[in-house]
Amino acid sequence: MSAVDAILAAGLRKRYGRGARAVEALRGVSLQVRPGEIYGLLGRNGAGKTTLIKILLDIVRADAGEGRILDQPSGRPQARRPVGYLPEDHRFPEYQTGESALRLHGAMAGVASATLRRRVPELLELVGLTAAAGRKVRGYSKGMKQRLGLAQALVGDPRILFLDEPTDGVDPVGRAEIRALLERLKQQDRTIFLNSHLLSEVERVCDRVGILEGGLLVREGTLDALTRAGNVFRIETAPPPTPELLEQLRALVVAVEAFPGGVEVSVEREPDVDRVVDLLRARGVGIRGLAGKRLSLEEVFLQTLEAGA
Repeated sequence: MSAVDAILAAGLRKRYGRGARAVEALRGVSLQVRPGEIYGLLGRNGAGKTTLIKILLDIVRADAGEGRILDQPSGRPQARRPVGYLPEDHRFPEYQTGESALRLHGAMAGVASATLRRRVPELLELVGLTAAAGRKVRGYSKGMKQRLGLAQALVGDPRILFLDEPTDGVDPVGRAEIRALLERLKQQDRTIFLNSHLLSEVERVCDRVGILEGGLLVREGTLDALTRAGNVFRIETAPPPTPELLEQLRALVVAVEAFPGGVEVSVEREPDVDRVVDLLRARGVGIRGLAGKRLSLEEVFLQTLEAGA
């Protein structure tokens, strides 16, 4: 293992049940997360995402393989000390206030009372709950409870955060605030392992993404590498190419398609796009923009699942 790994999963396997009804939740999952990285884990319901997180936190025991946190086996208590965790569908005692709930979780995490007196108000302000600090949790909306859960994950000032659906039930304004918070935490060199079904949220904040399907890590990479659509380029032009010019372009490329304000071309090799630009300019067409085509993360996700079907 490299000394820079914040999180390591090596050949993790987990089966629930026995016999014909047994379910293989994980079938040999291996991945690495670097310090200061935001890693997003995607997968449909039942793909094994939550099981993987729970194994890395020693909440569930793997049948085979190894999990490590900052080079410590995940089963050791010292491996969990620098970790904060927001579970999916978390619950707080509804008779508690937001402030008392944070104090309770801080005390259970071993945070000193003097530190909590300072840190709890800071965290409530950070997640936008200062005005509701003294209200009972039973009166919180789902989005408020989710933000309180995020504050709970931060109460021990962790170096690593595991967040399972952190924006579930949060309105668009709240999601934007949580994204900004995650970016600030990353700037502080914290590592964030993010499990979410909101692909647009993952696309906006994550450095790398892994896709789980059927208990296997079927695809992984940076956002740039995953969303690049091969040698496909969108060229914005003025004026748009004429039908005659489009016919000439077809002789140079694999495929060509006009769109309002330009043309999209697919080429065998990246340098071939230069020939397209040269022809357009030679025919008096101005180039206003040229960029490699990008897929959305949702398109990448669906294509990956379809390829494995």
